[in-house]
Amino acid sequence: QLFAALVPHVQQALRIERHLHGRVLHADDAARAADAIQRGLLLLDRDGTVLHANSEAERILDGNDGLARRAGRLHAESADARHRLQTAILAAAGLPGTYEGALRMAGDAELVARTHFARHLVEVGHFADVHEVFRHVLADGKPGHVPHTWATLREAVGWISAAGGIAVLAHPARYRFTPTEEYALFTEFTGVGGRGVEVLSGSHSVPEQVVYAEMALEFGLLASRGSDFHAPGESRTELGALPVLPGRLTPVWEALADRVQRG
Repeated sequence: QLFAALVPHVQQALRIERHLHGRVLHADDAARAADAIQRGLLLLDRDGTVLHANSEAERILDGNDGLARRAGRLHAESADARHRLQTAILAAAGLPGTYEGALRMAGDAELVARTHFARHLVEVGHFADVHEVFRHVLADGKPGHVPHTWATLREAVGWISAAGGIAVLAHPARYRFTPTEEYALFTEFTGVGGRGVEVLSGSHSVPEQVVYAEMALEFGLLASRGSDFHAPGESRTELGALPVLPGRLTPVWEALADRVQRG
């Protein structure tokens, strides 16, 4: 309700800005005007850093009730709060109804993700494809981006292992680490119980496949392959297009063979 209530105020602010034809208020005047508003008002830059919060917004952030400030940036404490915040930002940018559209795409509120927002915006004609949506709206630093809360490597591997799964390091080439940073990642990953690495991926080049095959052997990791397929026309590689794993590697599914046969 708070996010929905903010949208008309943000839209009104944009209308006032256009009406003034480029004239701006002094910072102290703007701050006093913001504090006079009875609802919480936050001014953010493109990466979500809080530039100013009026008195009511400070009270909301201090309460940690869905919204908070983390390292200076606006942070949503749950997936639902993040989606609602994203919806409010997109509505203020002239893209209303995105949450309802994303929910319809996902079919379940627990499954809503950025891809569903992107598909909705393509469906209603705002963008040509989902890649364009991410480039212009949803990527880090774009108007519709809302920062995520990431688990630590130890937490993520621990959760997977505790559930009886095998933790696999996904598409490592996409992280753009230096060789030293990447070696440290593999060392920490195996140290906390990680057991596999994605050698073949829709986002890996052939030379990168060779590199991660060698890394799997060096660290004693199981190997996986995945297209990172999301939907026709949205993915780098279509289903079934990846080559087979090199024979000297041990596929991760071999470690699950007994479980798969029982199923």
